[in-house]
Amino acid sequence: MNSTVADSQLDQQPSLQQQLKQRLKAERQLVIAEFQECGKPEKLLRGLRQSVDGVLEDAWRTAALPEDTALVGVGGYGRGELFPYSDVDLLILLGQPADALTQARLENFVQLLWDLGLEIGHSIRTVDECLVESKADITVQTSLLEARLVTGSQPLFETLQFRYDAAMDAQAFFHAKTAEMRLRHAKYEFTPFSLEPNVKESPGALRDLQVILWVAKAAGLANSWSQLAMRGLITREEARQLMEKERAFKDIRIRLHLQTKRREDRFVFDVQTAIAENLGLEGTPERRVSEFLMQRYYWAAKTVTQLNTMLLQNIEAQLFPTPSKPIAINPRFNEVGGFIDIAADDTFERNPSAVLEIFVLMTERPDIKGMTARTMRALWHARKLIDDEFRARPANRALFLRILQAPVGLVHALRRMNDLGILGRYLPNFRRIIGQMQHDLFHVYTVDQHIMMVVRNMRRFTMTEHAHEYPFCSQLIANFRDRWLLYVAALFHDIAKGRGGDHSELGKEDALQFCRDHALSGEDTELVVFLVEQHLTMSQVAQKQDLSDPDVIAAFSRLVKDERHLTALYLLTVADIRGTSPKVWNAWKAKLLEDLYKVTLRVLGGEPPSADRELRARQQEALATLRLFGLGPTEHEALWKQLDMAYFLRHDASDIAWQTRCLHDKLGRDKPVVKSRLAPIGEGLQVTVYVKDQPDLFARICSYFDRKNFSILDAKIHTTKGGYALDTFLITDEHFAGNYRDIINLIEHELCDVLTRQEPLSPPLRARLSRMSRNFPVTPTVDLRPDERGQFWLLSIAANDRNGLLYAIASVLARYRINLHTAKVMTLGERVEDVFLIDGAALANQRVQVQLETELLDALKI
Repeated sequence: MNSTVADSQLDQQPSLQQQLKQRLKAERQLVIAEFQECGKPEKLLRGLRQSVDGVLEDAWRTAALPEDTALVGVGGYGRGELFPYSDVDLLILLGQPADALTQARLENFVQLLWDLGLEIGHSIRTVDECLVESKADITVQTSLLEARLVTGSQPLFETLQFRYDAAMDAQAFFHAKTAEMRLRHAKYEFTPFSLEPNVKESPGALRDLQVILWVAKAAGLANSWSQLAMRGLITREEARQLMEKERAFKDIRIRLHLQTKRREDRFVFDVQTAIAENLGLEGTPERRVSEFLMQRYYWAAKTVTQLNTMLLQNIEAQLFPTPSKPIAINPRFNEVGGFIDIAADDTFERNPSAVLEIFVLMTERPDIKGMTARTMRALWHARKLIDDEFRARPANRALFLRILQAPVGLVHALRRMNDLGILGRYLPNFRRIIGQMQHDLFHVYTVDQHIMMVVRNMRRFTMTEHAHEYPFCSQLIANFRDRWLLYVAALFHDIAKGRGGDHSELGKEDALQFCRDHALSGEDTELVVFLVEQHLTMSQVAQKQDLSDPDVIAAFSRLVKDERHLTALYLLTVADIRGTSPKVWNAWKAKLLEDLYKVTLRVLGGEPPSADRELRARQQEALATLRLFGLGPTEHEALWKQLDMAYFLRHDASDIAWQTRCLHDKLGRDKPVVKSRLAPIGEGLQVTVYVKDQPDLFARICSYFDRKNFSILDAKIHTTKGGYALDTFLITDEHFAGNYRDIINLIEHELCDVLTRQEPLSPPLRARLSRMSRNFPVTPTVDLRPDERGQFWLLSIAANDRNGLLYAIASVLARYRINLHTAKVMTLGERVEDVFLIDGAALANQRVQVQLETELLDALKI
């Protein structure tokens, strides 16, 4: 084609662009409508791809590019699939480097594609350049593995394919893709069971299926599941399951794109219910419709994970043949190339107890890398041998206890047992929670995976390589006798979730039955049952009650009874909180729990709770610190005479010393004093305010923190004998790191100015809720009751967390002239559970109490 004709056609592109764009839109709408009618994902993926193919062919014809040029689909588009909002990955293949005219026409062609509304990812390369890039980048090499000619020069494309195949190192490709897969799995905590999985990238999802086919194709073994079955790498039934799961995942991914109208591969809460309803599922009064869908997804991902492991092992054996002579472990099992293998195909059928014995052997032989694919397949089918008779046999019960008592390899054993369906068969109640979601705004894993995380955390306490993470826990567990009992408690602590009722009480019954069935001693049984029943108690006491109150400590001491129970409950509590979500645990919670442990231990050791003794100890420690800072022996006295016992019991010695250094020479000033420092424990800042008491002071301070988007973790409110407020706040913000000095100066200056001006309080704003809070709203609760001594009132509040929540609460309290003494702010992911110690004349009136509760509920509403 001569340049004049070509340029003439380029001049007509606006008309061509309009035609192609309309055609693309119409065909897309038709394909999507057909999918919504028939629900066949493969038809939609093929239909969208064919529509784009046709448009690309027409656009290519008008581009007037040299004859030795080709348009090649790569990646998913090259595979022949196109999801509704996925990129169209293209390679423009050149026979020779582009001259100026060709370069200009290539630019026009690419611009036309963007103008058509296509989201393209493109590269322009010669064959040589493709091979160089392929060798240097595994991503490029993978995308070219699925190259497909869309239009253009067939000979050029065949040259690329021939040279690409010749350059392929199947062994190196296998290593690279499996290493890439392990890194991806690590990003998702090696589990498909997060509450918002990525249906493309999470373990057990679409990418894992693609990895199998990629390495099989690169090795020349197969291009499809049926071909893998024909080669004997999987059974026909396994191939059928893989095709079924792949189709289901594609269906979900399509619906995610259509529901969100963007390239969204995360199965986010926002769309789970809508997609479940689109698929015709129905909920029940006990369970959301989304829970049924997600449980199906988790079971499918679990199956893919198992088959993925087996298939990759089989492909690896084909690529790296290393004949090794079986070494007998016992009559039932051999070691083959570092893997444990069944001695015969019917090992489990002839010896059902071997279903558990294999896991015992793997904990006793840490040199064994895993199971052979043949063994995993046989074990997967043998899970059905575990019935009531199997569970009742003393030999099998003893084997299961040996797994729990194993010095190493316990977590790997339990995870393998769970993945292969063995654990749920042996513990039927555990099977009920596999893939069960938790809509409490702080767990990020399904119930079974949370339990696995808690067992893992408990095991990490025993490992020297993790001692830096949990120094106090590591110290405690080192001297704990029969620590395997802690693993039993961890296994059962949440096993009754989702049944209705108190899961601690129901779980206690399950744990009791397990202990009796497995012949645990009365002492061991009592400890396990106690831990399951009380696994939430220590956290609630530490975070919601006043640890300076001797009565609180005495009551908790009576509950735990002795040091062994206290230590066990502390270890389980830390492991449990850290197993909910990476965001829930923080240094402040760690300190509260450790403080509760230590003060309770002293009481259990025979030291009765004594406010006087505690006060003297804290004062002496604070004085020793003040001497180190050069404060004279009497300079603290004026301030301390203004402080009562409650102040000294509610503040650590380090806080007392710091506030004394800041305030000993500033008593009685009219101007507010605001001091701030790095929090002594963990992240954040500690802010102290000393000012002549004024109306609405707490609300005013909260208003300032609210405007700055600071989160308040803790507040201690005190009024001196001279009528001055001495309030201390622990605040955090994600932007603090690296800017502490500037932020400290800012807070000290601005908050002082706010308290000096005493301007009218602005009304609290209803801040925007997070996505999780919108989808799983917490029904606000307000509970107001007198404390045990009748001196103060306890106000307990639960609600969705949001910026400004504490200010909204403080504003209501201010209107009723309520005095606040302490605020315990407990944030659990997206949920807050706050406890306030308050008093005020208005609380004597029962009618006013009801009005206060009503207004607080209104302030907490979403």
